[in-house]
Amino acid sequence: MTLRRIATVEDLHSYLHIAMQLEHATIPPYLTALYSMHPTTNADAYRVIRVVAVEEMLHLTLAANLLNAVGGDTALAAEGFVPTYPTHLPDGETDFEVGTRAFSRETIETFLQIERPAAAEGQGRLVTRDRSPRALLPAVDAHEDDLHFYSIGEFYAEIGDGIRRLHDEMGDALFCGDPARQVGPEYYYSGGGAITKVTDLDSAAEAMRTISEQGEGMGGAIFDEEGELAHYYRFEQLLLGRYYQPGDTGGSPTGPELAIDWDAVYPVKADAQLADYAEPGELRDAVLAYSTAYGEFLDCLDRAFSGRPDLLVPAVGDMFHIKELASQIMRNPMPGEPGVNAAPVFRGPAPVEVS
Repeated sequence: MTLRRIATVEDLHSYLHIAMQLEHATIPPYLTALYSMHPTTNADAYRVIRVVAVEEMLHLTLAANLLNAVGGDTALAAEGFVPTYPTHLPDGETDFEVGTRAFSRETIETFLQIERPAAAEGQGRLVTRDRSPRALLPAVDAHEDDLHFYSIGEFYAEIGDGIRRLHDEMGDALFCGDPARQVGPEYYYSGGGAITKVTDLDSAAEAMRTISEQGEGMGGAIFDEEGELAHYYRFEQLLLGRYYQPGDTGGSPTGPELAIDWDAVYPVKADAQLADYAEPGELRDAVLAYSTAYGEFLDCLDRAFSGRPDLLVPAVGDMFHIKELASQIMRNPMPGEPGVNAAPVFRGPAPVEVS
């Protein structure tokens, strides 16, 4: 798929649906790392990753509000919405691989790349490079060499510019979506930030600001306007072994020590697929049960974004209730792979089948 620069409402719909896909694509990697920790260990790391996962749900909800506001369809059940891991996300001059893998230093380093800040001052929004065949974010058709966004932050900046351009042309007619499809702040679950109902240009800008500031920080600041630490710096704490506190600068936290036991982790299979569990038995049944439960979670989200916002809170609760299913899977050795444990598989709402 190749995107055009945003010139029409249909272009904007495409960008915003990909924004939803991008926000969701971070959730299975974050949950796999979270679930792979041994019970009762790594409380600090567990808390950090859990907060980020919940805030990614906020970002997904805000992207859905933006898409619904301009008359789009959220369509979480669309083919390809849930990527096959590993997938590739943009990282400046190259793509980097994101997978569903156990908690480790390497995994946290990948999370830092996901949440990396946008381009530095003077750096262009787009870069020219070969596209990875597994890239989740499409190239941009500029009738010249393939162009790619420097970061996810730059992708969102393009959406913001596109909304403003279209509003200049159309006025408030751009925001033609059904207000009943907007999820409001009364349905927020936890974490920092708040859900914004998108009804006009100002509320669209506010939703975009929350996504950008929580993910990567803005203008070099490590805390957003609400005093919440950006995701990039939340994850960086885990590698630096210390919490950030107000007044700190990036790379130099001065808060309390943050204890990590990198060995208290199940050695789960990286990027597990349903095909890895072809042999009938309890393990395959458990993996299928988890995949089905995850699909039901996404289906519930889709209904929440389609006029049933009251379903959002129980849907997010389910995201963590199925942790027990995942934990049961991760305690089992992977058949035929010594030293490797089984791992859950994340699938979409479609019925799961294994031949």
